[in-house]
Amino acid sequence: MKTSADLVRDYLSAVERETSALPADRRQELLADLAEHVEVTRAERPDAAIGEVLAELGDPRTIAATALAEAGSGAGAAAGVPARGDAGAPARRGKVHPLVPLLMLTLSVPFIMVFPYLPGPLFGLLFRITGAVLLCTSVHWTAVQKTTGVLLTVVLPTVLFTTWNLANGNTSSAAPTLVSTLANLAVLVPIAGTAAWLWRVRRA
Repeated sequence: MKTSADLVRDYLSAVERETSALPADRRQELLADLAEHVEVTRAERPDAAIGEVLAELGDPRTIAATALAEAGSGAGAAAGVPARGDAGAPARRGKVHPLVPLLMLTLSVPFIMVFPYLPGPLFGLLFRITGAVLLCTSVHWTAVQKTTGVLLTVVLPTVLFTTWNLANGNTSSAAPTLVSTLANLAVLVPIAGTAAWLWRVRRA
């Protein structure tokens, strides 16, 4: 009896065979998108049968025809196959432009710097949380890239901000303002650098 892993592997192999006319990089990108969609769906719906998950993706031949049509080969255009964004579940997950979560993560710090008093920090935190959620649910990055992005843009800055506030909570003078600004800028640098890296390694 075939396991869930066997069924997924057979499905992806079928898609790979049907898309043999695609350029190798585009074919691998498509397979990675499908595999990630299966992984995310099974994590969100652990009780769903693997056959149901694969059925939601669609028939390998239909997916291949759509991909070939998008590549300009015309193989799927004659059959009237709809664009992948209309038929494939992974495309529905990719509706949010990859720049949106990166901007929300990066701008959370400048927002706190411009509005240092409540509710500024609260909105900055909400920006960061929303950006992290959009990053984690996006199809434009792998699981490892998402984990790295969240660690460097959310977890690390939050730890640094918390440590700074606890260490300087009782200081009251004009001098710490400059120090606080420099500390915020120091946190902003790795966030912006991570966002730039995520933008470079994103999948189309």
